[in-house]
Amino acid sequence: QVQLVESGGGLVQAGGSLRLSCAASGRTFSNYAMGWFRQAPGKEREFVAAVTWNGRSTYAANSVKGRFTISRDNAKNTVYLQMNSLKPEDTAVYYCATSNYRDYLTGELYEYDYWGQGTQVTVSS
Repeated sequence: QVQLVESGGGLVQAGGSLRLSCAASGRTFSNYAMGWFRQAPGKEREFVAAVTWNGRSTYAANSVKGRFTISRDNAKNTVYLQMNSLKPEDTAVYYCATSNYRDYLTGELYEYDYWGQGTQVTVSS
């Protein structure tokens, strides 16, 4: 059984920064790519960013490119999402997920098999 636990969410003013963490257990974390997704009220869950098993390659949605950075520390079984220059439209519940792949980066939800419970990020204007 895989467990993913997100943390680091909160309330921040527009232009501010937050760093989300996702701690994984129950699986060989370093064997799989990881992703971050988000879901705003009344909207579908959408892809934010992904990172390969070794952290050498990343892929981000156009809406967050240049502002958000995904990274991982395999020694700590943790993946991070550094979010800078936050905007009110970034307000959402953020989820981490484990990919079915090692090197292939995708934004498709069905390619991710385990999900965390989410952490709320609220950006005030």
